[in-house]
Amino acid sequence: MEDSEALGFEHMGLDPRLLQAVTDLGWSRPTLIQEKAIPLALEGKDLLARARTGSGKTAAYAIPMLQLLLHRKATGPVVEQAVRGLVLVPTKELARQAQSMIQQLATYCARDVRVANVSAAEDSASQRAVLMEKPDVVVGTPSRILSHLQQDSLKLRDSLELLVVDEADLLFSFGFEEELKSLLCHLPRIYQAFLMSATFNEDVQALKELVLHNPVTLKLQESQLPGPDQLQQFQVVCETEEDKFLLLYALLKLSLIRGKSLLFVNTLERSYRLRLFLEQFSIPTCVLNGELPLRSRCHIISQFNQGFYDCVIATDAEVLGAPVKGKRRGRGPKGDKASDLEAGVARGIDFHHVSAVLNFDLPPTPEAYIHRAGRTARANNPGIVLTFVLPTEQSHLGKIEELLSGENRGPILLPYQFQMEEIEGFRYRCRDAMRSVTKQAIREARLKEIKEELLHSEKLKTYFEDNPRDLQLLRHDLPLHPAVVKPHLGHVPDYLVPPALRGLVRPHKKRKKLSSSCRKAKRAKSQNPLRSFKHKGKKFRPTAKPS
Repeated sequence: MEDSEALGFEHMGLDPRLLQAVTDLGWSRPTLIQEKAIPLALEGKDLLARARTGSGKTAAYAIPMLQLLLHRKATGPVVEQAVRGLVLVPTKELARQAQSMIQQLATYCARDVRVANVSAAEDSASQRAVLMEKPDVVVGTPSRILSHLQQDSLKLRDSLELLVVDEADLLFSFGFEEELKSLLCHLPRIYQAFLMSATFNEDVQALKELVLHNPVTLKLQESQLPGPDQLQQFQVVCETEEDKFLLLYALLKLSLIRGKSLLFVNTLERSYRLRLFLEQFSIPTCVLNGELPLRSRCHIISQFNQGFYDCVIATDAEVLGAPVKGKRRGRGPKGDKASDLEAGVARGIDFHHVSAVLNFDLPPTPEAYIHRAGRTARANNPGIVLTFVLPTEQSHLGKIEELLSGENRGPILLPYQFQMEEIEGFRYRCRDAMRSVTKQAIREARLKEIKEELLHSEKLKTYFEDNPRDLQLLRHDLPLHPAVVKPHLGHVPDYLVPPALRGLVRPHKKRKKLSSSCRKAKRAKSQNPLRSFKHKGKKFRPTAKPS
């Protein structure tokens, strides 16, 4: 851009309070989508915008929304307080994230602009009380918004001025088509609308016809993922399923993957199979499971962002909700019953400082690959994506590569240089661990975790509100142990480590196991060093050493 002044937030005519909030967030310059979308939105135009995940789409609609609301209150006639902004998102977690971003931007005008999130079905009573106070902006999923409209706890027909549909390409795939059409009947005939999406597909075109009026389309000329200088993308061909488990074990146990990582699989059953497999080798992980309470899922994400865990196993949106067009309720794939259909993971959730995304299972669609890869290399941080591929999946991988390299010769998947024969010595260990993880063990692990998380989420809710520090001690990566655990597998003998990798493995200090009598003697001496004690039937003084 030749006109560098056009890049600054300060030249967009924003309220000083918004500029101060932007400064506090550390944003010196707008991203490409923000630079293009904010001025057009402030002119009152409808927008259809496509930008890659992590490009700042939320702020691109939140800033003009807040600016228009503040300007109306400052210069317009005095009118009754009402809901004037509505943000629709496909999942509860995205609703929380959108609400948080809008509230951060409204930090210095919180008295003038109030934001409410009504996405959680279990809080209906408290949500009705909040809606009675008529917040300026309401965030939620289409099903929850429609529910409140039908109950008359939310009225938009005479007041709505701004409608935002975020992650538009997911709404129909999550089965919200009927809810969305019914919801639009409760809106006024004239309003300004923004459609934000990471991809343009048939669903987005259908939404465009339903929601927008003579929109400006922003199809930014940027890759859907960061360039190779920021995001490195690799593929590794595994001849068998066993090779995938073997390679993952080597990458994590030998510290070949550094920093925080996300492991993506295609089913919930696979998530627990992988977690129990890694537990055999003392590699702690969490499973982000749509069956768990929302409070638990958000707590896992929060602790992962704070550095409590280094590895989280997740399923993407197509698995957590089993989102099939026209079917939002019911059973998902085998082994994935009762998942929360509004609980998306691969899409939009703001994981912080993820160093690597490992596609243990090949993504079902090219779009799913983009959304998974978008969890790393965010905000100018580097990242790695490594995709495990079976020989039968090579053709599907070609479609993903074609999409990635289709625009501006974007990034492609490079072969990951790894010699599988160097880790053959670990194969027998992996086979032992895989045999221990049976279907029964997986069922027991899922049931155990759900029971524990329900207890933490409901029974201790009040306690944790009064004792927030104790909540930090609640961990989600503790061993489930329904499978047979062999302690020796947690240690990597030096002779098994390939010579080229020995410098990367941390030395394992084996503690000498004391007999019960020795432990008693040691404990007695530590409690009172001057007291005599017995060892192997003999009495000793502190000056004497046991023989």
